[in-house]
Amino acid sequence: VQLVESGGGLVQAGGSLTLCCEVSGRMSSVNTLGWYRQASGKEREMVALMRSDGIVNYADSVRDRFTSSKHNAKNTFYLQMTNLRPEDTAVYYCGLVRLIVPFGPFWGQGTQVTVSS
Repeated sequence: VQLVESGGGLVQAGGSLTLCCEVSGRMSSVNTLGWYRQASGKEREMVALMRSDGIVNYADSVRDRFTSSKHNAKNTFYLQMTNLRPEDTAVYYCGLVRLIVPFGPFWGQGTQVTVSS
């Protein structure tokens, strides 16, 4: 299983970005799809976690600003980020856990998001 991310970049505060994570393999075998981020000098934290039933849990800091979605036919899931803040600056990773062996977790390579004030 391979995950390839795209969509990071530099944006001004209040702006928007959409991250994409393309998954090799069948999305129907996925248990959870997640977005995580790691700011410089900090631990990796969960941003959004989508369960197999489609329910998404968001971190309090991003709720109502970020939206996670997926497109099964394209084997891709997304993180739409709006009203970005400087504190959202981090390397963002997509990750997934499968329902079948090997379970994972599997991670993307990470993409940098920088929000300027």
